[in-house]
Amino acid sequence: MVKLARQFLGHVLPGVMRPLRILWNEIIGFLFFVIAISATPSIIRNVRGLSQPDGSPFRVFVSVAFAAIMLYFAVTSFLRARKIGRS
Repeated sequence: MVKLARQFLGHVLPGVMRPLRILWNEIIGFLFFVIAISATPSIIRNVRGLSQPDGSPFRVFVSVAFAAIMLYFAVTSFLRARKIGRS
């Protein structure tokens, strides 16, 4: 019975794991994209604050860098999912 279960899992798991890996990478890519988009109000607020005396270019830089890093993670995650799907 154990041998039969191992054979079953040996045939079924590879067919299930590949779509799950693709879905996982797509979900993670979407979450990184949402996080990057959520940084947009902060970027706008900090750019508008540059005209005020307490405005800081460093805050603008940090906000843009954060959004760029999150977008990079999102794009690479989607590309990884596509690569898994094509192989």
